[in-house]
Amino acid sequence: MPDQSQVSMPIDINSVKGFLSPAEGNTLFECAREMPRGSVALEIGSYCGKSTVYLGLGCKKAQSTLFAVDHHRGSEEHQAGELFHDPELVDETGAFSTLANFRSTIRSAGLDDTVIPVLSSSAQFARVWQGSLSLVFIDGGHSLDAALLDYRSWVGFIPGNGRLAIHDVYPDSETGGQAPITIYRLALASGLFREVAAVDSLRVLERL
Repeated sequence: MPDQSQVSMPIDINSVKGFLSPAEGNTLFECAREMPRGSVALEIGSYCGKSTVYLGLGCKKAQSTLFAVDHHRGSEEHQAGELFHDPELVDETGAFSTLANFRSTIRSAGLDDTVIPVLSSSAQFARVWQGSLSLVFIDGGHSLDAALLDYRSWVGFIPGNGRLAIHDVYPDSETGGQAPITIYRLALASGLFREVAAVDSLRVLERL
């Protein structure tokens, strides 16, 4: 991958709720920008849209499309009483929901023509998906079962030279959960991928 350049943002990206560092975001932008023209990327786990903006802006440069898949009810760690629960993201029914924030972010970033939101779990969407994906970004549920399901549902759609990006890869269990690094190691052990970038907790692999 080439040297990263600072992404020109149409919105104040720091105001968007999320857990992505600027360096990780720039890397995602470059991955999407380098996609073949007219190809498709998939994001698993959009939250309030921070990573979606970086990916979407890269796809816009590549004249490509991003499917942003999220049920928008939060992962296990976002529920009431859990470590990453945000009471500002509770809807009128009392349930955790990031959907309104996500839609506002995408609209403000001018990405309505590039990003296609999919209100679904990734496994449900994978059952009806057809075609290849030049880039898959996994940042969904961080339980081992959820991460494995995301990986197994989508890895087969990545063609040669396509890329798999995984967020929250922490070698030390005291730093972060171990589900993302488990699927990262599975991908490398499969012999189908090589690592092309490691930025903070983001890992980018390329299909051989």
